[in-house]
Amino acid sequence: MPAVKTAVRNPQSLVHRAGEYLVLCKPKVVLLMIFTAWVGMFLAAPGELPLNALLFGSLGIALSAGAAAALNHVIDRHIDARMYRTRNRPLPRGEVRPAQCVAFALFTGALGLAILFLFVNALTAWLTLASLIGYALVYTLWLKRATPQNIVIGGIAGATPPLLGWTAVTGQVDPYPLLLVLIIFTWTPPHFWALAIYRKEDYARVGIPMLPVTHGEDFTRLQILLYTVLLTVVTVLPWLIGEHGWLYLAGVLTIDAVFLRHAWVLYRRPTRELALKTFVYSITYLFILFALLLGDRVVLPMLARWLG
Repeated sequence: MPAVKTAVRNPQSLVHRAGEYLVLCKPKVVLLMIFTAWVGMFLAAPGELPLNALLFGSLGIALSAGAAAALNHVIDRHIDARMYRTRNRPLPRGEVRPAQCVAFALFTGALGLAILFLFVNALTAWLTLASLIGYALVYTLWLKRATPQNIVIGGIAGATPPLLGWTAVTGQVDPYPLLLVLIIFTWTPPHFWALAIYRKEDYARVGIPMLPVTHGEDFTRLQILLYTVLLTVVTVLPWLIGEHGWLYLAGVLTIDAVFLRHAWVLYRRPTRELALKTFVYSITYLFILFALLLGDRVVLPMLARWLG
């Protein structure tokens, strides 16, 4: 009878443990990254995307991003245990031991990079490795604790997925995907600083020098507004250089206007609730922006060919 009970419990235990390791990979963040990588792929080869780039490129990038996230969990486990936002993560709760998390991250990262090297191309693998090191080590281990400009300097590591998608298809770096990287790079500070305002006490408690902690909320709200203005300018560039048409321009100006309104209202009315709303909208904003890039240059021409 005890053996029967153990056999019944094991599947649930395995599912629970798998769920904990999935949490370590920050799946919501990785999904957004993979979506922007997909857009980079489709923009690199409209209508003729190689299947190996789509499948193996997506898998390799996702595994590597998950590995970087898991290393982030290990490095930040002590401060995570003291922060309200992160105290229920697997490591602070003791569901996964640090050594297990490191082993999981190394295996996952190595597998992801091997897939990129073997089935995609070396350039994408090296760029992915650089992004992994940039986020897990340079940002998390050093910049995050060293300067209030941490998210600005370290933002480049999280901005590379569309470039990785592009190189997975083309095997080369071109100016256009670098513009997509610039868009995410410019988007990152207002996105993250809005969250930092909402969680200011958390960061202050653990001694992380986020901008609202070191320079105050008023200064941070001004920076959010200024970066959102800059983001509006940057997101118009794909149209100005002739890579996208009026559909993209109309759509991006609309979502830019909404983002600017969020930033302006937050600047004039400093409440934590508005900071959270700005943060939540910024996630939706990035998804819509890349959907517009895809729709204008890939989906719309495809529909035109079918209907024509």
